[in-house]
Amino acid sequence: MKNTTLADNAPHILVVDDDQRIRDLLARFLQENEFRVTTADNATAARANMRGLSFDLLVLDVMMPGESGFELAEALRVDHDIPILMLTARAEPDYRIKGLEIGVDDYLAKPFEPRELLLRLRNILNRRKHTLGAQDSIRMGEFTFHIGRGELKRKGESVRLTERERDLLRQFAERPGSPISRLDLAKQGTDGSERAVDVQINRLRRKIEADPGNPVYLQTVRGKGYILHAE
Repeated sequence: MKNTTLADNAPHILVVDDDQRIRDLLARFLQENEFRVTTADNATAARANMRGLSFDLLVLDVMMPGESGFELAEALRVDHDIPILMLTARAEPDYRIKGLEIGVDDYLAKPFEPRELLLRLRNILNRRKHTLGAQDSIRMGEFTFHIGRGELKRKGESVRLTERERDLLRQFAERPGSPISRLDLAKQGTDGSERAVDVQINRLRRKIEADPGNPVYLQTVRGKGYILHAE
C-alpha cells in the first residue's frame, strides 16, 4: 500500500491492481499530474483503505486473486457512489457491458496509454462537478431531479446514481419532452456505444419507474431514441 499526499484539495485516487508494476506506474504518473494516489494490491486492502480514507475516484483492475474487480465494484454499488474506472486485459464488448451493468463509470483495456487514462479520469471528475451551482429541477411522480447538483431524490430521500446515469438523466432533464437519439446519447459518454446506452437506460428505469418494463417517464421512441416525460 502506498500513499502520497499532494495539495489537500487535489483529487484522491485509489488504484487497485495486483500488478505492482502497474500500481507504481500509475501512482507516479498520476502524482506528476497533481493527483493524490493511494494504491492497494487486492480488494481486501482496498476496503481497508476506504474505511479510513475518502476517495474521489477508484481505478480498479478486473482480474485479481480472491475477490475480483467485478465483485468488489458490485458490492460497493450497494451503498457507495464513488466513481469507478475499471481496467482489464480483456477488451471483449461483453466485459465492458458487464462492468456497465454493475454500475462502473468507465472501462479501459490493457495495455493503455497513460494519457488516455488521465483524460478519462478528468472527464469523470468534471462530470461530477458539472454545473453544481444550478438549482433547476424536474419532477417525475415521487422523484425530483436537481439538474445542477445531479441529485435524484424520492420523497426527499437521496437515490444513488452512477456518474453515467447522472449524466444521462441530466441530458434528458435539459430537454424534457424531446426525443434524443441513441447516437447522440452515446456521443456524450466515454464508452461511445449505443448498446451501452441501452444498458444504462434500463438501469435508470429500474430506479425511476414503478414498472421498468412499462415505463411512464423514460420512454422509447421507435426509430428516434428515448424521451423523458417530466411533470
